[in-house]
Amino acid sequence: MTKNKYLSLTFILLITFLASGIGGYTTATFKEPWYSQIILPSFNPPSWVFGPVWTVLYILMSVAIWRIWINYYDNKILNLYFLHLFFNMIWSIIFFGFHQIGLALLDLSGYALVLNFNIFILN
Repeated sequence: MTKNKYLSLTFILLITFLASGIGGYTTATFKEPWYSQIILPSFNPPSWVFGPVWTVLYILMSVAIWRIWINYYDNKILNLYFLHLFFNMIWSIIFFGFHQIGLALLDLSGYALVLNFNIFILN
């Protein structure tokens, strides 16, 4: 990763939205009619909320990791962030693409273990 501030921000945003785009494409392509047949909880937000919320979330995540990068230039933190994006993208493929709810839960559990392990090591 480059130490150039603006180039590194551009790179982080591109990688983040590439992962988001792959997950979003999978969701849009394979979501229906399968997802409509799942019994959702009453507190599930309406579908139109997810696009704007995920967009803002990904921008904020990118800026947060970029700020850490320009202050510490720590590859371990950056790699953990990219690993998070990978697990997030794979979750969309597993859940919406393959319709495997249990395997998607396993993906989240695996990421939670990796994250906690890395936090323990980084501290």
